[in-house]
Formats: sequence, structure tokens, C-alpha cells
Amino acid sequence: MDPLKEAIDHELLLGSQLLARHSAAAAFRHFERAHILSQRRTWDHLRSHAWMWRAGWLRRDVGELLGQTLRMVAALVFSRVWVPEGNTGGAGVSAFRPMPVPEDLRAILQRPRPRLRYG
Repeated sequence: MDPLKEAIDHELLLGSQLLARHSAAAAFRHFERAHILSQRRTWDHLRSHAWMWRAGWLRRDVGELLGQTLRMVAALVFSRVWVPEGNTGGAGVSAFRPMPVPEDLRAILQRPRPRLRYG
């Protein structure tokens, strides 16, 4: 499997487990990490925002719910066109603001990606 995909899925799994235990704030940090990793992968990018939306729902945070709804639409349109590097994706952060990428995530993002073979 692709190491980037594995890292995204791992962060989403950790976050979903914390969310199931009603630790929405701790879960959100994992969803932000998944967001940083997934920005160029439309489906995974959308998944990270959907999990943030769920965390907002548990916290009854209307601002987060509205922000994530808008970001889910934007993820479908812009993931392959333009994304601000390192942006954590929460509604409390400008969707246009580049942010520093944590070193451990930078190392994952800089790994060579496997090429798909056809035929």
C-alpha cells in the first residue's frame, strides 16, 4: 500500500476512535493531521473534512459545522488545483492560509510515491 494513504488512514482511525470515546478535541487534532496529508487527494481530503464535521457535531459547534460544510464542497473542487500547504482545515483557520507542516508529516509527504503500472 501507498505509505501516504496508510498515514492518512491511520490518522483518521485514531481520530475516529477518540471521537467514539467523546474526546472530540483530541480527535480533531488527528483529523487536522489527516487533512495536511490529504490535501492533494480529493477523496481523502473530503474524508478529513467529513470527520471534522462529525467532531463539530459532537461539540455542538455551529461555526465548525458551517465551515466544514463549505470546505467539503471546496475539497471536491480545489484539491487538485490549489491548496495552502500545511493548512489544518479547521473552521477557525482561514482556508487560504499556508501553515508550517509538522516535521513528521513533512517526511511522509516528501517520500517518493509509488507509480501505478498499467497492463
